Amino acid sequence: MSTKRDTSKDGLNNKIQTFVLTNFKSIWQLLQSNESIKRKVNKALLNSLIYKIPTRPNPYSTMTLDEYIPDTNIPKKTDTYTSWESLNDRTYTGRHLPPDPKLNAEGNLPKVEDLAVLFRKRDGKTIYSTKSTMLFPYWVQWFTDSFLRLDHNNKLKNTSNHEIDLCNVYGLTRKETHLLRSFQSGKLKSQKLKRQDGVEEEYPLFYYADPEQGIVDSQFVGLYEPINDEKRQATDKKQYLFAMGVERANVQIGYVMLNTLCLREHNRLCDVLADNYPDWDDERLFQTSRNILMAIILKIIMEEYINHITPYHFKLFADPEAFTKESWHRPNHMAIEFDFVYRWHSAIPETFNYNGQPMHIAKSLWNNKLFIDKGLGALMEETCSQPGTKIGLFNTPDILVELTELPSIKLGRQLQLASYNDYREMCGFPRVTSFKQITGNEFAQRKLKELYGDVDKIEFFVGLYAEDGRKNSTIPALVARLIGIDAFSQALTNPLLSPNIFNKKTFSPVGWKIIQNTKTVSDLVNRNVPLSNKKYKVSFDL
Repeated sequence: MSTKRDTSKDGLNNKIQTFVLTNFKSIWQLLQSNESIKRKVNKALLNSLIYKIPTRPNPYSTMTLDEYIPDTNIPKKTDTYTSWESLNDRTYTGRHLPPDPKLNAEGNLPKVEDLAVLFRKRDGKTIYSTKSTMLFPYWVQWFTDSFLRLDHNNKLKNTSNHEIDLCNVYGLTRKETHLLRSFQSGKLKSQKLKRQDGVEEEYPLFYYADPEQGIVDSQFVGLYEPINDEKRQATDKKQYLFAMGVERANVQIGYVMLNTLCLREHNRLCDVLADNYPDWDDERLFQTSRNILMAIILKIIMEEYINHITPYHFKLFADPEAFTKESWHRPNHMAIEFDFVYRWHSAIPETFNYNGQPMHIAKSLWNNKLFIDKGLGALMEETCSQPGTKIGLFNTPDILVELTELPSIKLGRQLQLASYNDYREMCGFPRVTSFKQITGNEFAQRKLKELYGDVDKIEFFVGLYAEDGRKNSTIPALVARLIGIDAFSQALTNPLLSPNIFNKKTFSPVGWKIIQNTKTVSDLVNRNVPLSNKKYKVSFDL
C-alpha cells in the first residue's frame, strides 16, 4: 500500500526549483523562443545543477583503500587524506565523500542476503514505466559502459578513459582501434548478413574463427580478453558474436544493436566525407568520421536522453562555449558514486516481446542471431513499441537480484561508502529523520525499518532506489541530482566540445552540418537501414 510521502525534508529551495521548472509551461516555451534568452537560461539551469556540490577535483579516490602503496608491496595504513597521486592517478576511481568505516563495520549493517527482499518483485508483479520505452535501459547500459568501467580484478581500480569516447565501438586503446579498422576509406571492418527475409544489412565481423573450440579470428587476437560469460556460451551463440570495442559488447541484443548502429553511421560518414573531399586519405576520413559520431552521440545524450529523464518544461541543450570559464570545467575523473547511480537493473523487463511473442530477457544475452534475423530497423521499432520497467525497489528480475543488486551492496561496503543520508546532505537535501520521508510505500517503509532500524544506517545504494520517483520523471530525486552533477560536468568537458575544437574546421563543413541536423536516435536509425518507404518509430518516450 502506498500513501503520500512526507515531503518535509525535501528542502524549501529544492521544492521551489522543482515547482517552477515543472509548471508555467507557456512561459518556458516563450523563453525558449528567443535564442539569446534561451542560452542564458540554459547556462543558469545547468550551473544550478552542477554547483549543488563541491566541484572537481575530488579530494579522495579509491586509492585511499588500497592496502599497499601503488606499484609496490609496501603495506600502508588506509587513512583518509588527499595526495598528489590520488588526485591524478585515474586508474583508481574518484569519490565524492571519504570512506566511512564506522557505518560499514562488521555487524553494523543487515546481512547482504537479507536485503534481497528489497529488490525482488512482490508476488512476481512487474511495475512498468509510464514514460520510457525499452530503448531507455538499452541506451543507458550501452553508453555508460564506455566510461563506468570498474576493473574486474580489483574493484578499487577501473579501466576507463574517463570520457564518453565510444570505446565500446572503437576500443579502449589505439592498438584495439587498429584491429577494428579496415584501413580502407576510413571505415571500420564490417560484413553484410541477410535477415530472415533475405535483405542484407551491415554488421561487425565475427570474433571467433572456430566457435566450437573458442579460437579467435587471427585478425582480432589482442583485441580484448572475453569475459567468462562469453567463453561459456554454446557454439550456436558463439558463432554469431561480433568483434567490437570492449569485452562486454556482445552481452545483450540492445547493446549490440546500438554498437552496430554506430558502426554503420561511422562507415556512412566515411562515404559522405569521401564524396565531398576526394583528396582525403584513409586516416583523415577515419579520424573525422569518428569525431563527428562522438559529437553526435554527446549531443543526443545531453539533449534527447537527459530531457527524457527530467520532468522540466525547459529543454536543456548542449552549449559548450558557455561554460569554459566555470570552476567545474576540469579534467574528468569518474567517481564511484556516479557508477552506483547508474545501476538501473530494475529498468530491464524480465520478459519482452520479440516478433510479437514474449521472451525471457535471459534468452537475449549473447544471442546476436535474434538481431541478425530481424534487422536493425524492425528490432529498434519493436523495442520502442513496449515499455521498460520502473526504476526502484521491488522490481528487479530474479536473474539480476543475485547477479547485480546484492553484489552492488557488497561493493559499497568494500568501498566503505558513506550513508544515504550523508549523500543527501552533500547534494543539498536535508537529512531524513523518518522512513516516511524516503517513500510513501508502506511496505518499503516497514522493510527498511526492520532491516536498518535507523534511517542514518541506510546504505547509499539502497537509499538511492528506495526513494519515490518524481512526477513525469524516470528516476528518484537523489539519483537525478547526482546525474545532473556528474553527467553534465563530465560531458561538457569532452575535448571535442571545446570552443576551439567544436567547429567546422574540426568536423569539416559537411560534418558540421550533419551534427547540427542530427537531433535524435531516430535520425541515426532511419538513415542506416536498407532503403525503403518505411520510417521506423524510434524514441525513448512511450
